Amino acid sequence: MTTTTEAASGNLVAALRLPVWNVLSQRAAALRVSLPPCPESPQGRWEWLRSLGPGQARQAALLDRLDALCDRLNDVPAPGDGPAVLLPAGALEEAEGFNPALTRMIAVYRAAANPPAA
Repeated sequence: MTTTTEAASGNLVAALRLPVWNVLSQRAAALRVSLPPCPESPQGRWEWLRSLGPGQARQAALLDRLDALCDRLNDVPAPGDGPAVLLPAGALEEAEGFNPALTRMIAVYRAAANPPAA
C-alpha cells in the first residue's frame, strides 16, 4: 500500500526529472562552449586537462559532474554507483536557482520526501 506522501513524492519525481535534466544539460552545454574542445582519447583528455588553467579546470570538473548527473537521470549509473536513485540529491542541488518555478517544485519535493517527525 502506498502512502499519500509516497504517492505525492512519486508524482513530483515524475514531474521533476525532465525539467531538472533540461537545466543540467543547458548548463553543461554552456560550459562545453566556454572550454576548448576536449579530445576523445584518454591520452588526449589527460593532456587537455593538464593544459587548462585553474578556472577552466573547475569548469571541466563541473561539466563532468553535470554530465554524470544527466546520465543518472537517464538511468545510466556511473561506475561505483550505489542503488538506483530516481532523483539524485546532487541533481536537485545543481538545478536549483536557475528557474524559479523549478526551484519551488524542488522545495515541494523535498518537503514531501522528508516530512517533519511527529
